[in-house]
Amino acid sequence: MPLFLVLILNGHYGWSFAVIALASATDWLDGQIARKFNQITSLGQVLDPAADRLFIFAALIGLTIIGNIPLWFAVIVATRDLMLLAVYPILATHGYGPLPAHFLGKSGTFALLYALPLLLLADIWPAADFVILPLAWGFAYWGIALYWISGLFYVKQVQELVFPRNK
Repeated sequence: MPLFLVLILNGHYGWSFAVIALASATDWLDGQIARKFNQITSLGQVLDPAADRLFIFAALIGLTIIGNIPLWFAVIVATRDLMLLAVYPILATHGYGPLPAHFLGKSGTFALLYALPLLLLADIWPAADFVILPLAWGFAYWGIALYWISGLFYVKQVQELVFPRNK
C-alpha cells in the first residue's frame, strides 16, 4: 500500500489502480488457497483483517487527498475502525483474543474493497464514469452500512463477554 500511495499522490492513477487491483486479487487468492488447503492459522486470522484495514486506510487517504472521495466518507469509515481499536484492548485485558470475523464485517469490507478501486477507475476511464460511479458509490454506501452494523455487533459481543448479565 505504500507504493499505491506514492503512485496516486504523484498522479499515476493507472499504475495506482493496477497496484490496488493486484493487492485485492492476491488478498482474495490468499484466502482461497488457505481455505482450500486447510492452511488457516491463528496468525493469518489476525493479519488478514489487519492487512484489509491498511488497504482501506491507504485507499481512503489517497482518494481523499486527490479529491475522489469527500472527507466525510473517509472519516465515517475510519471512525468505525478506531472504535474497534479501542475495544480490542478491553478484550485482551479480560483474557480474550480477537473476535471471529462476522459475515457482516466481511461483506462490508468486500463492498469497500470494490468501491475504492472503482472510484479511482472513474478518473482513469472518464468516458465510462456514468456506469462506474453509480456502481462505486453503491458499493461504498453498502460498505459503510455493513461496516458500521458489523462494528456495532462486535461491540455488543465484547460487552456480553466482558460484562455478562447475571440472570
